[in-house]
Amino acid sequence: MAFIRYFTLLIFGFCLSSQAMAFDTLARSAMIVDQTTGTVLLAKDADRPVPPASMSKLMTVYMLFEALRDGRVTMDTKFLVSERATSLGGSTMFLRTGERATVRDLIQGIIVQSGNDACITVAENIAGTENAFAQQMTTRAAEMGMTSSTFGNSTGWPHPKQRMSVRDLVFLANKLITDYPEYYGFFSQRAFTWDGVNQSNRNPLLSLGIGADGLKTGHTEEAGYGLVGSAKQGNRRIIFMITGLDSKIARANEAEKLTNWAFRQFVSKELFKQGTQIADAQVWLGSEKTVGLVAEKDISGLFPLGSLNDVDIKVTYTGPLEAPIKAGTRVATLTVTTPNMQTTKHNLVAQNDVAKGSIVNRVLASAELLSTDLLGGRLWSKN
Repeated sequence: MAFIRYFTLLIFGFCLSSQAMAFDTLARSAMIVDQTTGTVLLAKDADRPVPPASMSKLMTVYMLFEALRDGRVTMDTKFLVSERATSLGGSTMFLRTGERATVRDLIQGIIVQSGNDACITVAENIAGTENAFAQQMTTRAAEMGMTSSTFGNSTGWPHPKQRMSVRDLVFLANKLITDYPEYYGFFSQRAFTWDGVNQSNRNPLLSLGIGADGLKTGHTEEAGYGLVGSAKQGNRRIIFMITGLDSKIARANEAEKLTNWAFRQFVSKELFKQGTQIADAQVWLGSEKTVGLVAEKDISGLFPLGSLNDVDIKVTYTGPLEAPIKAGTRVATLTVTTPNMQTTKHNLVAQNDVAKGSIVNRVLASAELLSTDLLGGRLWSKN
């Protein structure tokens, strides 16, 4: 009979003296994720749908990037600007009714200038009407796993259906970065001029030299001031979202503090390289009694400063493993648990082939198991 086999590994030689302190954000809702490891560093009211304001324009941009990827439009495709697009008000690219703007210009008008007119122009030219486009946004968000997101328009203008959770916005930002790296550079563009009007990017972090390179601000009276942001330092990238601040200054200060905290209070540590043998697993009825367990991929983690002595690393597998075993087969799991952080799991694979044992070997193995049972013990104990 197979049982769960587990044991804990100890890590030595890595210790930092200072302690990572919790970040007590002023934002009503917030989330920070270390994209490199997928570690959630902070989550505050992250799953409640809230008014996203102009940050929901990220979904409009994502839908446009999908149209580019699918070949439905090109960067040089020209979209006709309607009277409705120019009459909404709010943030504007200063489009004129009846003119045509290229997809390339509209992308910059949305990302840099937060143009409501640019969003409506995109929506109407892709889906026929903005309402139809908003329905497509809602459907596509659900398909992507953004279960707390619904849309009533393409702009983020106040609307009962315009809701997104902080978690969904961070997820969407990550999708924009990873799915469309060829277009992500638009988010770090400092300014854009259209029809003689130059407007600066509203992201307050871009000029601070802290690695910030996107994504989108937002503000309405209902939502307060918010920002979906990302920054990269060295081999680490963070993605965050804050909302519900009471001023532009509060938003800028909170975003900068949060970014510095995420980079300075956590350290990335490589634990095991791909192919490194981490443990052995018992083998049943095989030509060998054990097989090495190796990392399927490089295994690294993100840890608060001074916490590595408290990290628990556990290997589990259901064993003994029955031969034959093929090298590279997933046979075990390595679990990394850090206090006050999420637990991560990593696949371990068999290091080498193990053939079925000869008849003699199998008889001897059966006899060994029988004698162990008769003595009142077992080779493996259940977790």
